Amino acid sequence: MLRVVKDIKIKPGMTVSELIEMMGGSGGFTALYVARAVEVLEKMIKDNDCIKFLSFIGAPIGTGLRGVISELIRRRLFNIVITTCGALDHDIARSLKEYYEGDFWMDDETLRKQGYYRLGCVLIPLENYGPTIEKFTQELLEEEYNKGLREVCSSDITYLIGLKLKDENSFLKNAAENNIPVFVPGILDGAVGTQIWLFQQKHRDFKLNLLRDFDKLSDVVFKAKRSGALMIGGGISKHHVLWWNQFKDGLDYAVYITTGYEYDGSLSGATVREAVSWGKVKPEAMKVTVHGDATIILPLIASALIKLE
Repeated sequence: MLRVVKDIKIKPGMTVSELIEMMGGSGGFTALYVARAVEVLEKMIKDNDCIKFLSFIGAPIGTGLRGVISELIRRRLFNIVITTCGALDHDIARSLKEYYEGDFWMDDETLRKQGYYRLGCVLIPLENYGPTIEKFTQELLEEEYNKGLREVCSSDITYLIGLKLKDENSFLKNAAENNIPVFVPGILDGAVGTQIWLFQQKHRDFKLNLLRDFDKLSDVVFKAKRSGALMIGGGISKHHVLWWNQFKDGLDYAVYITTGYEYDGSLSGATVREAVSWGKVKPEAMKVTVHGDATIILPLIASALIKLE
């Protein structure tokens, strides 16, 4: 049945939820899918028999979006987090040092000479990143090694980091305090991973065993009646969610936020529709792909979801 396109009526004091509800009837363009995403996630969160995954890439943790992601975790709206090593790197660095506002059009050669990295519109002083992460990670591993720790998986590392960080905006701190496991399948691809390797060079009996992460994930996935996911960006974090859920015939709820487009065949551009053909999302699943910048879209979605509490 056809639905009439309705105009969005802006009024003083209106809530984000009211705005998104109007967007759902506006007929265009990304607004419609933002409203659909809220609808899917609301049903997923209210489903007590559903295991809820949150995945995201590293770059947003270098921005203010870290606070939104941390709040979703703090409120226990998700049961499992899957992310990248870059997210750990930025969470540690920002918990201990400062990042600064920049611009896409700044001259990168000049920035390098001045001692800054550029992450999109974010400037990171060199000393606030690598040396800070190195010192923190090496001290943490040495402390745990002296307590007798000899083998870890990625979710062990993220838990230990979360316990040590004091920043209330840290997503790892909020995950650790709420017993929400954070898995990093590509943990060696980043600063924290490099520090784990360097630590092992000095302590040859210290081991990184990623198969233990698989044991933990299998215990959850194989017992789940239903599962759902909010996936922010593509890459390994998105794929790991989809990969594990194929073992239970696919996700029952799926929301994907991306700036990628499927014409190049990339995973980041692949919509949740495509995942149906792989058995990673159920054909009858509530699903939507939202194209756009997560730093704009996620705060809107999160603001609407918080009203559920």
